[in-house]
Amino acid sequence: MNAPTPLSALAPAEGLLDTDPQETAEWRDAFLALVATEGPERARFVLDELARLARAQRVGWHPGLNTPYVNTVAVQDQGVFPGDLAVEERLASIMRWNALAMVVRANQAYGELGGHIASYASAADLFETGFNHFFHAREGLGAGQHRGDLVFFQPHSAPGVYARAFLEGRLSEQDLMHYRQEITAPAQGARGLSSYPHPWLMPDFWQFPTGSMGIGPISSIYHARFMRYLTHRGLLDCAGRKDTEGRTAMRRVWGVFGDGEMDEPESMSALTLAAREGLDNLVWVVNCNLQRLDGPVRGNGRIIDELERLFAGAGWNVVKLVWGSDWDGLFARDLTGALVRTLEGTVDGQMQTFAAKDGRFNRDNFFGQNPELAALAQGMTDEQIDRLKRGGHDLVKIHAAYAAASAHQGQPTVILAHTKKGYGMGQAGQGKMTTHSQKKLDDSDLIEFRNRFNLPLSDAQATGLAFYKPQEDSAEMQYLRRHRQQLGGYLPRRETVCDALPVPPIASYAQFALAADGKEMSTTMAFVRMLGTLLKDATLGPRIVPIVA
Repeated sequence: MNAPTPLSALAPAEGLLDTDPQETAEWRDAFLALVATEGPERARFVLDELARLARAQRVGWHPGLNTPYVNTVAVQDQGVFPGDLAVEERLASIMRWNALAMVVRANQAYGELGGHIASYASAADLFETGFNHFFHAREGLGAGQHRGDLVFFQPHSAPGVYARAFLEGRLSEQDLMHYRQEITAPAQGARGLSSYPHPWLMPDFWQFPTGSMGIGPISSIYHARFMRYLTHRGLLDCAGRKDTEGRTAMRRVWGVFGDGEMDEPESMSALTLAAREGLDNLVWVVNCNLQRLDGPVRGNGRIIDELERLFAGAGWNVVKLVWGSDWDGLFARDLTGALVRTLEGTVDGQMQTFAAKDGRFNRDNFFGQNPELAALAQGMTDEQIDRLKRGGHDLVKIHAAYAAASAHQGQPTVILAHTKKGYGMGQAGQGKMTTHSQKKLDDSDLIEFRNRFNLPLSDAQATGLAFYKPQEDSAEMQYLRRHRQQLGGYLPRRETVCDALPVPPIASYAQFALAADGKEMSTTMAFVRMLGTLLKDATLGPRIVPIVA
């Protein structure tokens, strides 16, 4: 049984005054005793009874859809991180650098060629955790082989996926130097890399087009539903295979999307379908960096809270990934709940200001709001405060959230990951409203970025935007290859497998027309006769599913 959330993590109901704290404490103690002695099931029953009683007495109350502004997965439920944290952090840093270098190089050479630095800077750790531990590639089509996950990538983060493919040896340095230059690349012995994921432009690489906002989310739902349909019809095994511990490695549909993209009608239109169909093979990761293309997503509100209400109301399992491991000690020492109360009173516009400022500013303006917060930060240096991570930048917390989503049954899951747009870009763009359009960086900004992520590049290499690839026998390269091998190979990779079927002779399904001898027939009758005959064909028949409306 999961340990209960500490009372310090529960802020009082907004706008309500506790007129009898002693009575409130007695109610709380009674409920905690009920959970401890009778368990969660009995506690849920009692809460349901109280809710029914409140409705009967016309109290006008119903449970809120927002949970406390903390991580859904408690510290004690995280499990042991299965990877090498130091190596994975170095790999993420390398990906960030090569993605940045690719975009800045292209724009130095061609002016306003375009591309995005800040989006992948915020999403790198979300991607890397998936690549190292969860995104399964196709092993093959034989019995017992995993047929591969389907992954929908956030389009503006495409440079980071190219950066990983470069380390994997699937893209060359020349390819990276021709980002967004598909026409001129072949003459230079390179392949051009498309701006956004699209299989028409890179048919052996990208699985799905996601550049049109909202198309990726709705497509992922219908793909997950179709995979479930194929399994139920016995046409294709999408349930996966047994792993070494006897557990089923389900084929999943993963989608990494932006919080601004959730405002697109297509993103929201099929949420209830996914819940109604019980698509627990579907996991969305919403990168909540709080910024859209041209400004804040919800400057005077909190997008994570809004999305939690929306997805929970639609019937999804919601996993909030808000704070990194460095916050665990602060929450544990917050015996009065002051920290959670302050966080729940802080809107996204303020969060962006804190992201753009340094540790000294955050000490004075966040922790300095009251004596209780100031006491929590006492003993921390300004640099330690500056390094407090949001959940979407903490590999341990991300893995715990992904594992919880993978284990959940009966519902699709959305992970709401709190990040900083332009993470690591410092004064050049971290948390700033202009960061989405940032295409070029000064030499000082490049050196600061290199230092921030401890990259082994000289000043000349950093300012010259040299791509960095570790030696093949390095710990990083061996780790990357080993983990992708364990997950079936490299992703994204698009393979088209379509077995040719013999076409039945026309006489076998169109005899009614061949022998009509001038007799007229409605198109409906002709179609029904042809379909009925094709259903009897030994090869084609089992592949036809008639739908009677």
